[in-house]
Amino acid sequence: MFDYTQFQAAFPSEGAKPYDPKGVRAIETCRKAFDGALFIDRVLKALNIDDGKAYPPKGDSGLRSLHHQICESKVSSHHKLSVLYYMLLDYDDVRGARSQLAESLAQESGLPAKYQILMRGLWHMDRKEFQFALEHLAHPSLPSEFADDIIIALPVFRRSEALELLFGALARTSVTDALYFIRAGSYPDATRQQLFEKLVASVVLDDDHGNSSHRAKELVSLSLNGEEEKWLADYVTVGEGKNSKNARVLAQMRQIVTGRDRSTGFTSESHPFYAVRSFTASQPPPFSST
Repeated sequence: MFDYTQFQAAFPSEGAKPYDPKGVRAIETCRKAFDGALFIDRVLKALNIDDGKAYPPKGDSGLRSLHHQICESKVSSHHKLSVLYYMLLDYDDVRGARSQLAESLAQESGLPAKYQILMRGLWHMDRKEFQFALEHLAHPSLPSEFADDIIIALPVFRRSEALELLFGALARTSVTDALYFIRAGSYPDATRQQLFEKLVASVVLDDDHGNSSHRAKELVSLSLNGEEEKWLADYVTVGEGKNSKNARVLAQMRQIVTGRDRSTGFTSESHPFYAVRSFTASQPPPFSST
């Protein structure tokens, strides 16, 4: 019977290992990109292993020490196995596509699929592979309240590179969640405007007509406040999006939704965004999926 508390059962003794000096440096580089806190750090903190030095373990002795701390933690077996699963993803990463150590652990221990999906999502997140991360973290098997918690946690990132990569992936995954991200973060107004424009650009400049049509409908249907409404209007009329054919269609779609709504202060009489006229038959809307 599989016993994860036995070090030899949990981790392989032969083959490539992820926690050599080069591997440790790579993980620490990712940690710096996230202002010093990976998602696995938050998980370990929940297990009362929160000194910031346990992961990544340094060498075999560090790995044995971390394994012991995990096994001695006063949490459920599923939580302990989740951390071991995450670490075995590190092993799979350095061993190549054929390595299935994390999957084997899950099968032998009976780790429920939702824990695997969660930890794989966090693993990708910690490596700045945001598109893959969001595909897992938005999985329907995960509770909706967990997804909300993740979105709330994401705006803590401050470094511009990590923030742009993350937000770009989020915008391509869910227009609504991307807007929520902007609102949840305590960013300066200039940063919020830049992120909002990046969201609009991800729709306007999307060449996948089938997907862009759906995302455009989602964008124009959002309930925006006056500030956001102005940012949208400015971007497609005088900003970087003004030369895009899709921007004209987006303006027309938004007019249908809110053009007669005076509550925002930006109606057809007060902003050129809402003065867009219908396209001719010879100019089908670029967002059309047909």
